[in-house]
Amino acid sequence: MNILMIIFTVIGGMMLSAQSSVNGTLSRKAGTIETTLLTFLTGFLFLLILIFFFGQGDVLGILNAPKWQLSAAFLGTMYLILTVIAVPQIGVIATSIAGIIGQLTIGIVIDNFGWFGSLVISFDWKRSIGLVFMFIALYFIYKGNKRSNEDSSKTK
Repeated sequence: MNILMIIFTVIGGMMLSAQSSVNGTLSRKAGTIETTLLTFLTGFLFLLILIFFFGQGDVLGILNAPKWQLSAAFLGTMYLILTVIAVPQIGVIATSIAGIIGQLTIGIVIDNFGWFGSLVISFDWKRSIGLVFMFIALYFIYKGNKRSNEDSSKTK
């Protein structure tokens, strides 16, 4: 079952990068906030249909959740807005790698301290090396983007 979850997550990551690319392009015509609104409205309608057919029937249970847990909606909105802003400036792959580095960094902190009721996994040298390699990847990808932009502007 774990391999299936990994496959689902990889597919989700692919969808996220495709969405970032489309949203970045759309934002040039419609605007950043407007593009973000469209994404969330579409998601709302899609989820409303899913809840109607497959939901557990307790949408109002959200109101009984601790208030700090509701911050997830704000965090997701901020992630999407920042991604929509970044993609047209630095490209999809640099935006994706930077986002993953942010996720890994806070994930390491959350795991290490067991925040939000998560499993405690201590920070060790293996995790730090993985993070260093991600920063190295970002550096080379970003530098490659700049070189490609300079080369394309010379040919125009």
